[in-house]
Amino acid sequence: MEVTLRILYFSCRTGEFMFRCDAELPMDMKSITDRAAQTLLWTELFRGLGMTMSYLFREPATINYPFEKGPLSPRFRGEHALRRYPNGEERCIACKQCEAVCPAQAITIEAETRADGSRRTTRCDIDMTKCIYCGFCQEACPVDAIVEGPNFEYATETHEELLYNKEKLLNNGDRWEAEIAANIQADYLYR
Repeated sequence: MEVTLRILYFSCRTGEFMFRCDAELPMDMKSITDRAAQTLLWTELFRGLGMTMSYLFREPATINYPFEKGPLSPRFRGEHALRRYPNGEERCIACKQCEAVCPAQAITIEAETRADGSRRTTRCDIDMTKCIYCGFCQEACPVDAIVEGPNFEYATETHEELLYNKEKLLNNGDRWEAEIAANIQADYLYR
């Protein structure tokens, strides 16, 4: 069967559109019956319906979100958390590197000296409405004290609930410690 080209032209003199065939359609009986079968019997329509029916019996590609959750990467950056050592002591050594590296200036840290001469964090605030979840604070921390955990469902009704203090961050760390430790271990080779 020959390839035919039909081009739509606009006639400036008459102001009408017309089709002009650069090549004539083949007029043998086989070509005519093929064109008639495709046009009259709607073969393209049934081919599309067949494709739809084939997808009807396949496994769906979507998940029922509130009840099912997809897998998260170990590098996923969600809600912030402050971690503790296994003995219960806070990991943060008040070096303030996370505060210095934060491009959104969302982190505020105040510290004081302990009796043994080491530094201790007295105030650690994160404004989650300013945070851009870049992960620089997590990368800058020398003791893995501040991390971005696996939690992504922390919608609130007021702005004040997104101003995290030290207690809220430590509670997040305690709640997600198992997942956070597993993610850090899985990502260890790439850091």
